[in-house]
Amino acid sequence: MRTTPLESWIVDRTGILERSREKLEAYQLVRIREMINHAKKNSIYYKEKLKDLHEDDIKTLKDLQRLPFTFPRDISCNPFDFLCVPQHEVKRIVTLNTSGTTGDGKRIFFTEEDLNLTVDFFKFGMSCLTDNKDRVLVLLPGSSYGSIGDLLQKALSMSKTECVVHGVLTDTEEVAKCIEEKDINCIVGIPLQILYLSRAKRELFKRRIKKVLLSTDYVPSILVQELARYGCSVFTHYGMTEMGYGGGVECEALNGYHMREGDLYFEIVHPDTGKAVENGQYGEVVFTTLNRQAMPLIRYRTGDIASFSSKACSCGTFLNTMNKVLGRLNNRVVLQENQFLYLRELDEIVLSFEEVMDYKASMDTNENLVLELAVQDKEVFRRIEGKAARRIKEALQYKLGYEPEIKVLFNGEGKPTQITNSMIKRKIYDHRKG
Repeated sequence: MRTTPLESWIVDRTGILERSREKLEAYQLVRIREMINHAKKNSIYYKEKLKDLHEDDIKTLKDLQRLPFTFPRDISCNPFDFLCVPQHEVKRIVTLNTSGTTGDGKRIFFTEEDLNLTVDFFKFGMSCLTDNKDRVLVLLPGSSYGSIGDLLQKALSMSKTECVVHGVLTDTEEVAKCIEEKDINCIVGIPLQILYLSRAKRELFKRRIKKVLLSTDYVPSILVQELARYGCSVFTHYGMTEMGYGGGVECEALNGYHMREGDLYFEIVHPDTGKAVENGQYGEVVFTTLNRQAMPLIRYRTGDIASFSSKACSCGTFLNTMNKVLGRLNNRVVLQENQFLYLRELDEIVLSFEEVMDYKASMDTNENLVLELAVQDKEVFRRIEGKAARRIKEALQYKLGYEPEIKVLFNGEGKPTQITNSMIKRKIYDHRKG
């Protein structure tokens, strides 16, 4: 097994010369201090937030824990307060209208250099799974300059790897035709859209697709297991727009992400206390940018649940390994005191039925769980209404104390049933009063 390509890339880019955590952390400390000065000088938000902080206050990486957190709501309230460059230097603005966001949402700014840093990460990150013999289909937005698909295509072109940026999945027949015509053997896409495609075009998937990279949302274990049965090597990527899209990617060990540690410093903290947790313990992912020009972020709370591995990766790298993200803190609803229903629990139950193409979960005003299941054709519709729906109800009854309501939807057009917006992170919708 080869060491993750990210290791050599990070060693070269940071100039640390040695494959050493001590050297890497020394580099990170220097960059953090420089980034804090950059943010305090140019950002209205951080000038006020860190006004009592002096450069000598950050002597070690542990000292960073003394700094206040930055929250998503801080960006939503006034994103321009974070801007550290003149507006004419901004080459890309992304507005994030997530499922939990009201108003204008968060705006994230990038300079040309910020975008180039991401291209560089994508180039080496994709080399964890591809080479110039592969043909890659990207089922992510890519029509606009600086979009994730556009940056991926630029990165793969640098490695002379053929890449087709299709955009998000809207028509399985169109995508199947593209796979055949372009001789695609690798797909990058959104977990639930890849699940839909693989179930709608199972035989094509088994015959053509050898590698998959899942990105942009939580990855259900059942999906990874199913694709592996088809003969696919399934890699997962962790990132978010606020990170500059890319945060970490799995190596050939397929046992957690190696992080983009030359550009980002990661922490795992207890969601309630904000204190650092031990390696191996789960908590909330927090990151600080090290090289961002337009919009540096300091101790940004992501809302994602993960942990650092307490064991070294079998690929032999000195880089940190983050265990796979379990979802978001808000991907749950309270059933009663200290009892929660997590979206990941529903995924492993509902998606274990291969007839289900997509689903939406919500709590109605009567305190009942309602599941809307998307299926592909009438025969499956009849089958899942009976046996499968009954088994899903039975599996959830013990957890809930009652049988959830199940609605089965069929559109009959061979296209994804738009239960959920594919570019919005999934959640359990809660319509209960209060």
